Amino acid sequence: MTATTNIRLATVGGQGGILASSVIAQTAFDARFVVKKREVHGMSQRGGVVTSDVRFGATVHSPMVPEGAVDILLGFEQGEALRAVHDLKPEGIVIVNTQIIVPPIVATGKASYPENPLEALRRSVARVYALDALRLAEEAGSAKAVSTVMVGALSAFLDFPEDAWLTAIRSKVPPKTIAVNERAFAAGRAAMEPA
Repeated sequence: MTATTNIRLATVGGQGGILASSVIAQTAFDARFVVKKREVHGMSQRGGVVTSDVRFGATVHSPMVPEGAVDILLGFEQGEALRAVHDLKPEGIVIVNTQIIVPPIVATGKASYPENPLEALRRSVARVYALDALRLAEEAGSAKAVSTVMVGALSAFLDFPEDAWLTAIRSKVPPKTIAVNERAFAAGRAAMEPA
């Protein structure tokens, strides 16, 4: 990784992308990095696109990731990951949830969904890690914990202690959901370990 680590989250409204970006930013901030975060909401309450950038390092001047400078792309949905991959560095990493969410514009026939986006990602990027985050979240106790599964997967690639991630998660989720989110985080992290 370079002096500044650039993470892009490509999500669909309702998947918890904003929560995930807040947990990532808090973890980096608690490790005493300078952190900048940016979010773009596109009709997020209606299943639209939600993109977040989290940047951290010794010095970070802007929340916007420069073109072609994304170190890690965290795709919560296959099609959105494929749409966001253009800004990934050549040596960058894609972590993608295998879930497919067909956007309303496709359902109405005004646009088409890409054919096999996961395979397209694998053809264009050397390091693609896929996981069924929805299934892992459900097994942890709630489908709403997809975002924490994805944060767990990301954590396997960043040099922060596991306890630091869990502290950030506990500070961001409702108290009654802490246990579920801890299990979801552990499941996502484990999914990135070699079999």
